[in-house]
Amino acid sequence: MKLLRFFTAGNVDDGKSTLIGRLLYDSNSISTDIIETLTRQSKTTGANSEIDLALLTDGLRAEREQGITIDVAYKYFTTDKRKFIIADTPGHIQYTRNMFTGASNADLAIILVDARNGITDQTKRHSILSAILGMPHVLVCINKMDLVNYSEARYKEIEADYLIFAQQLGLKTISFIPASALAGDNVVTKSDKMDWYNGPALLDFLETVEIAEDKRSEASRFQVQYIIRPQTDELHDYRGFAGKITSGSYKKGQRVLVLPSRIESEIEKIEINQQEVEIAEINDPVVIHLKDDVDVSRGNSIVSLEHLPKTEKEITATICWMDNAAFIPGQKILLQQNSFRTKAIVKEVISKIDIHSFMELQSDGSMKLNDICKVLIKTAEPVTFDAYAENRAIGAFILVNENTNNTIAAGTIN
Repeated sequence: MKLLRFFTAGNVDDGKSTLIGRLLYDSNSISTDIIETLTRQSKTTGANSEIDLALLTDGLRAEREQGITIDVAYKYFTTDKRKFIIADTPGHIQYTRNMFTGASNADLAIILVDARNGITDQTKRHSILSAILGMPHVLVCINKMDLVNYSEARYKEIEADYLIFAQQLGLKTISFIPASALAGDNVVTKSDKMDWYNGPALLDFLETVEIAEDKRSEASRFQVQYIIRPQTDELHDYRGFAGKITSGSYKKGQRVLVLPSRIESEIEKIEINQQEVEIAEINDPVVIHLKDDVDVSRGNSIVSLEHLPKTEKEITATICWMDNAAFIPGQKILLQQNSFRTKAIVKEVISKIDIHSFMELQSDGSMKLNDICKVLIKTAEPVTFDAYAENRAIGAFILVNENTNNTIAAGTIN
């Protein structure tokens, strides 16, 4: 069963919490005890309906108001057709780093728009951030249609306004759904109050949308997480490389290249759960054995001979600065890409991206909390990568403070 990761973004009062709650409630993804608790709590809030669906996510808001750091709230649910992970990200500008984190692994963005207010500055900012991250799909959910009498004219007006704005962003796929999360219109089931709308309900859309994994590069990518050498009498010559296949597939007898050493070898055998298999595919956790005694370390890549990734000591990337302390030119940092880690420095801050206008601004060399910048990074060891737009699995990384081990930035390789 395939997995869809998506994130939600919207203004504070656009109904994001209610939409997520409705999606979970109407798809029978909430346990009975939680429903009973929410029903009791709803009576104290004076909710118009039997259950206040926003309470499913609003507990986090109270924690944020108390100063407790909530990066991104993840919710999980499953239907007969697909598994889902929702990244519920805060929408305010001071939480740009949180949204960057939640969106970086998502296949789809749901951007909520209040049908009464139309396109706002926050709508534009969330869309721009989606464009910066190369989001495969953007779904504009025009919510609270019940408050504009389910007007087709109002829906089409907002749709046209958004498309005019979005032309400059280069978003790959944009879809629109009119909905009322509070009333349940077009969330899990089609609404009979908007017979002018011919598209799917939100859940139908989520269950059928083509996701990145469906189209991911066929090039085989595998990064070594752990080297297994039992050194027992029974397994005295056992040497396997454990990790997860991030794209493509591997098969017994396949010729492969170890990077960054560029040594060629052949796959002698592949194991999954201690059982030998002839072929392994994307997302499979495997142990790969090579025919030759090749020097392989944690973080090295074993790749197919076709469609080779790049291996460089200088990379150009887009990063979101996530540290409360501002960037210090020349500061020593670590670049971490999955299991690969190397010393690095930010050699140049090339430009800053204005998340209100999508314009690249001339850089003064500084970076502070929530800044999104294009940078040139120099590393001590070669980085094996594909561009983030081609393969997110090895096109993304984090920067770590070498002294504190805190994450100070998240980035995507251009």
